[in-house]
Amino acid sequence: MIDNDKHKQSLILKEYGKNIQKLVTYITTVPDKTKRTEYAFTLVELMKQLNPHLKAENDQKLWDDLYIMSDFQLDVNAPFPMPEKELLGKKPQPVGYPEGEVKFKHYGRNIEKLIERAIEIENDEEQEAAIIYIGQLMRSFHSTWNRENFDDGIIIDDIKTLSKGKLHIDLEKVKENALFETNMRRDFKNGSQDSDQNNSGRRSKRRNNGGNYKKRRN
Repeated sequence: MIDNDKHKQSLILKEYGKNIQKLVTYITTVPDKTKRTEYAFTLVELMKQLNPHLKAENDQKLWDDLYIMSDFQLDVNAPFPMPEKELLGKKPQPVGYPEGEVKFKHYGRNIEKLIERAIEIENDEEQEAAIIYIGQLMRSFHSTWNRENFDDGIIIDDIKTLSKGKLHIDLEKVKENALFETNMRRDFKNGSQDSDQNNSGRRSKRRNNGGNYKKRRN
């Protein structure tokens, strides 16, 4: 008589189901290592078919799961080593946060890092280009954070503060050339101005042509 309790399988990894667990248990009982290895490779392929979302780079995960389901008793010639049992269930190390307080939270720490790099640039033109790029980023962040009471002077003051006075750019130059605006906004503005000028020119031309027409009729 078969002892049913003895053959009950506890599901170690529920996502694979009872049948896979039974096959894993069976493979561990096969006495010949070559056969065990052959069966293990076949079972991994079956696990792939049952989990089509897993790609080729997940082969190691499948083998790890196979070892886990065997309670680390599977002795085969596998392409990956058996994972350490002690690592299972171990809490990951806490992720360290950057030390130091962010001076302007709406800009974030990355802006501070960009400013630190811009300070190291020795070429004046390249440094100014870096300041303009940083200013464009800061403007977009600032407008998202606070859309009212906005001015390019605020950005320049913040750049001076964050760089401890080491980065400078002329406010009038920034405003006149819309340097802190994105290229798309500048192109839109320039396009609007060109369009206004063209429309004005066409209206003026129509008025002149109308006057000439009246003169010819007279």
